[in-house]
Amino acid sequence: MVNSASFSNSKYAIVGGGLMGRLLAVALAREGSQVELFDKGHSDASGATARIAAAMLAPLAESAITEDSVVRMGIHSLPRWKELISQLSTPVFFQQDGTLILWHRQDTSDAERFTAHLERNCRNNSLLQLPQKLNNEAVRDLEPGVADRFTQGLFLPNEGQLDNRQLLDALLIELNSLKVHCHWNTEVNPDELRKDHAYKAVIDCRGTGAKDGWNNTLRGVRGEVIRLYAPEVKLKRPTRLIHPRYPIYIAPKENDVYVVGATEIESDDLSEMSVRSAMELLSAVYTVHSGFAEARILEMATQCRPTLKNNLPEIKTRKDKGLSDLIMINGLYRHGFMIAPAVLDCALELLRSGDSNTALDLGLNITQETNNSEASLCV
Repeated sequence: MVNSASFSNSKYAIVGGGLMGRLLAVALAREGSQVELFDKGHSDASGATARIAAAMLAPLAESAITEDSVVRMGIHSLPRWKELISQLSTPVFFQQDGTLILWHRQDTSDAERFTAHLERNCRNNSLLQLPQKLNNEAVRDLEPGVADRFTQGLFLPNEGQLDNRQLLDALLIELNSLKVHCHWNTEVNPDELRKDHAYKAVIDCRGTGAKDGWNNTLRGVRGEVIRLYAPEVKLKRPTRLIHPRYPIYIAPKENDVYVVGATEIESDDLSEMSVRSAMELLSAVYTVHSGFAEARILEMATQCRPTLKNNLPEIKTRKDKGLSDLIMINGLYRHGFMIAPAVLDCALELLRSGDSNTALDLGLNITQETNNSEASLCV
């Protein structure tokens, strides 16, 4: 872990008060640093990507669509989430009861390909646990409410989820307790802050707001999410539906609230959800459990996930004579909550020593930019 002496009495500016900005600010302040946090939005994170998320922690499920490095970051992050949440003064819902995968009979061939893909990934990564094939009786044991509609499924052990909004609120309370100087509703340019030599480093965590620092390689990928109040449903764990058009996920939170999503659109459009997306999400979720027919729609929300050209996260550093160091963290894409603790650990190591063994182990790319050129520090 990070040596606290390396941060004692150092001063940092963090730009962006979403998930990564708050995690870093809390970690640095706990280690004795002076931290200033700047965000153009309000303290409730209403404009942050992290607020519009299901916050599923599912490295095996995501291995079907992402690179091995992201899977390794997700595996690293699961136990770290337990540690990070246990250190907060306010409770945050955290669950690690696995993921249930379901499909309708007509989609069996897609499910077989999906299963084979996961099994191959498990053979290539010994830290992943093989998915368990379920018959109707096993489905009933795990989730009685869906057994009348699904005769088979997959269970992915050890995967989890947390409540993203509880976490953001708990981190805000921690920021205030640690006396982090937060500048909400304040838009700043990280390069301007670098002129203040009091900062050891300026850390840019602005997500899609940082496009100017990533040479046009950063884009937004639109996601659409519906929050439902469905007291008749009683799902116990995150559930995913394999479907050729809308492979939805359903994440049950506390108090009968469910976060439902699937859509992923190559666009930075932040307008309201389309009728088509709403109809497809709601139709699909009803096919999973009939209790959703009487659910109440609490919210339909959209947000753009910050995504780099390779769909992988990256940390980029810049050193310029006469300016504070600049560290840019971005590209967490759809895996923000799943990999955030891993990215946090790598960033803290980088701040301490200028390098990160954890990044090398996990495959997180760290590059150093100087005079419009880049050199890779960790791959």
